[in-house]
Amino acid sequence: MKELEIGVNGMNCGHCKMAVENELKDVAGVNNAEVSLEEKKVTVSLEDESLSVDKLYEAIEEAGFEPVK
Repeated sequence: MKELEIGVNGMNCGHCKMAVENELKDVAGVNNAEVSLEEKKVTVSLEDESLSVDKLYEAIEEAGFEPVK
């Protein structure tokens, strides 16, 4: 299993955390997603190591936030 850390701009509350985590968990190949509001990042555990990072960025954008690329 592979883990990625992605910075996310605009998160500041529990609702933000939940929105990003839920959107990422809906991506096929994602095992888990855990947001750190203090560090403004999300750690994503991947089942499928070949999953495109762009798909993760898209999910973060769908949640209404900006991934740090």
